[in-house]
Amino acid sequence: MFLRSDASSEPQEDPVGGTRAAGRGTTGAGRGRRGRAWLVLAPLLAGPVAACSGGGTGSQPAGVAPPHAIDAGRLVHTSAAPNTDPGKPFTVTTAAGGALTDVTLSGPDGRQVAGALDADGHGWHSTGPLAPGTHYTARIAATDGHGGRGETTADFSTRQADRLLTAVLGPDLGRQVYGVGEPLTVQLSEAVTDPAARRVVEQSLAVSSQPAVLGAWYWVDGKNLHFRPQEYWPAGAKVKLSWNAQGRSIDGQLYGGDPGSLAFTVGDRVEAIVDAASDQLTFKRNGQVVNTIPVTTGKPGFSTRNGIKVVLGQERQVQMSSETIGIAKGSNEAYDLKVEWATRVTWSGEYVHAAPWSVGSQGVENVSHGCTGMSTDNAKWFYEQTRVGDIVQVVNSKGHDMELFGNGFGDWNLSWSDWLKGSALGKPVNTDTPATAVAAATLRPQV
Repeated sequence: MFLRSDASSEPQEDPVGGTRAAGRGTTGAGRGRRGRAWLVLAPLLAGPVAACSGGGTGSQPAGVAPPHAIDAGRLVHTSAAPNTDPGKPFTVTTAAGGALTDVTLSGPDGRQVAGALDADGHGWHSTGPLAPGTHYTARIAATDGHGGRGETTADFSTRQADRLLTAVLGPDLGRQVYGVGEPLTVQLSEAVTDPAARRVVEQSLAVSSQPAVLGAWYWVDGKNLHFRPQEYWPAGAKVKLSWNAQGRSIDGQLYGGDPGSLAFTVGDRVEAIVDAASDQLTFKRNGQVVNTIPVTTGKPGFSTRNGIKVVLGQERQVQMSSETIGIAKGSNEAYDLKVEWATRVTWSGEYVHAAPWSVGSQGVENVSHGCTGMSTDNAKWFYEQTRVGDIVQVVNSKGHDMELFGNGFGDWNLSWSDWLKGSALGKPVNTDTPATAVAAATLRPQV
């Protein structure tokens, strides 16, 4: 006989409303019926009682008493109580000699909460999260060890959460394909600083990919996390990120809010290596050199940032003004130009773009104000061959290093060992076994 604790062998991510497929995290309060918590233990007959035939020819073997109905409400005890703490598991136990034969715990929409049988067979506890401010019903079947069988129900409501932690997931540009350098991002609704609470947050974020990789989360600050693999994403990988914290206690007063998820495919491995010393851009696709383009980068005083950058977006035309980078209007360095085929790599305004005015210097010397300039034809080709998430790496520049965060994605400039130091868990995640996965055997144990 099986102890049922879920509708299927798969763990339920959302105890109340199901996993919401979304390109980014969702916000809002936890769903569920509100009001005074209450408890009912009502015995239900397991079925008609079998009658004994006069000649001992009935369905029961000779000398064995037939099953009979019992008041399971007297045999079974639960943790149901007014304003049940959603951060603690719901438990069911039997009196001495009793045994559980079936337990289901359901939210208001009928979705079942995962659970597991205790080792001694006389108790059950929920393993899936309980949402705050939500009504639940437990249906329990038990035996008394003397042939008696019965069923009972227990109803209760969890207390409202003081605060809900929601998450916005990224990338959230609505694209289906991103480059190999695109990190996963999470923006929380409030700062989480306690190390133990941060571990709960990381454990509530499930990253899966095919093929699997080793990756880790990095806390940029109290509200923002990035996830990247040890190496770039494999070309063609299928990636999924889920926020599965609903109902989970983050720090005692803070509970996880509505779930969310996103998924995308990784494109070819595209890398553009800009050598500021030789003024050449080497374009690679899946490790093979496809093109070499003469370029110009930042001149003295405006040297281009060194390091690995990630394509943030592309603009067919963009108006570039020197005032946005602190150059006064009317000065010798001032400019205000409409630029074509612009591929952005920093939020501060660094692009790879068409610069027809500097073609004579391209491949020869650096004359730009920090961008990587090339001919219009080459810029158009580059624009059409790249996508958001592709890699642009500048080497041998006299400029400062690319910022790690806040001005685009400099994530790849951290060594793997330093990246792991930014994780509350302090260890990598294997994306073929998301942290929220629960073995099916614990959801449907035998009794």
